[in-house]
Amino acid sequence: MAMRNVVTLILGGGRGTRLFPLTKIRAKPAVPLAGKYRLIDIPLSNCINSGLNRVYVLTQFMSVSLNRHIRQTYRFDQFNGGFVEVLAAQQTMAKGTDWFEGTADAVRKNLLYWDQPGVDYVLILSGDQLYQMDYAQMIETHRNSGADVTIAALPVDRETAPALGIMRTDETGKVVGFLEKPKPEEIDMVAMDPKWIDQQGVDSQGRDCLASMGIYLFNRDLLVDVLTKTDYRDFGKEVFPAAFRTGHVQVHMFDGYWEDIGTIRAFYEANLGLARRDAPIDLTDADNVVYSRARFLAPSLFDGATVRGSLIADGCRICRGAVVENSIVGLRSIIGPDVTIRNSIVMGADFYERQRDVRDDVAHGRPPVGIGANSIIEGAIIDKNCHIGQNVRIVNDQGIEATEEEGGVQIVDGIPCVVKNAVLPDGWKIG
Repeated sequence: MAMRNVVTLILGGGRGTRLFPLTKIRAKPAVPLAGKYRLIDIPLSNCINSGLNRVYVLTQFMSVSLNRHIRQTYRFDQFNGGFVEVLAAQQTMAKGTDWFEGTADAVRKNLLYWDQPGVDYVLILSGDQLYQMDYAQMIETHRNSGADVTIAALPVDRETAPALGIMRTDETGKVVGFLEKPKPEEIDMVAMDPKWIDQQGVDSQGRDCLASMGIYLFNRDLLVDVLTKTDYRDFGKEVFPAAFRTGHVQVHMFDGYWEDIGTIRAFYEANLGLARRDAPIDLTDADNVVYSRARFLAPSLFDGATVRGSLIADGCRICRGAVVENSIVGLRSIIGPDVTIRNSIVMGADFYERQRDVRDDVAHGRPPVGIGANSIIEGAIIDKNCHIGQNVRIVNDQGIEATEEEGGVQIVDGIPCVVKNAVLPDGWKIG
């Protein structure tokens, strides 16, 4: 049954500058994932699979496509009473400007939606993380411990710890210390005994640091009190440290796959990881369904193509002689003859071009939407609706780490990114 006394808030994040140019014209949670999903589908699917169906998504930048996706996807029947709603930044009677000024400020400015009778707990999630979790287990940990706040904790090794917020607990799992991105010489201050981690039912494998996953469960009254009596703007840097100093903050142990999709490199590697035979998340797992918008598309057509270790979404046409290896091919992708795609993400298209659209392309000297014959794409990200001509070569042979956008292509973290709607004429290549 849905846990009606829990409201979930999913934080859509700021401008998403570290995911630029994928966030050039869309909110970060709306970025496509694994060929047919969007980043926001991950936390929303976790909520549905956990019995949570009262969800708000907080965002303020480029939220049109995100709003459309949520409206067309997440509908609950009128007897169930569930909802998923986008709360974009707007002028309200709340103190301060109309823009969100941090994660805590975003929650504060929408307090009227969840500070209501019947809401006992507020679950706060991030909209740009890839993982699968049963939040009902976290709620059980929270209730059994009598905590004011419960935070999901992931065991990590000392090499990983400096990039995360690291917690130390007592024998009961109550947080007694916290360091945000500790320096190597500071790790001993918050390190745990691996034997204690083993005793929690998690195989420590020598890991002795507990990292915050940025997943918080608050007693509603405490959260209201903190947000109305302070000007805190950030949960990780201000609200959480203050909470463990003045209240009972409990850790909920988690030891599955978890990835923060905060950079182009992280996004690229997480996507390709889903195409592996030993993928960290099984997209076919009936007990952990990943939901997304239902589309009425034809099956994908393979006409003499070779496909290895790749995810191919619906409605694609992959022509004779094409080779696709270790890649993601998104919805409605048109891949011409003898095209080679390796270690790449092709996001596909939002539409099929009609014949008159193709004629218009020809009249204006641009290729049709898709990837033209004999093109080679390696180690790249191709955003949606791109017109890529014949004999195009999108390969970072020179090992360039970063460039500004030029001609519809930008290199970020060493990965060539073709921006949405870009046009690359026949024979185009990097450099």
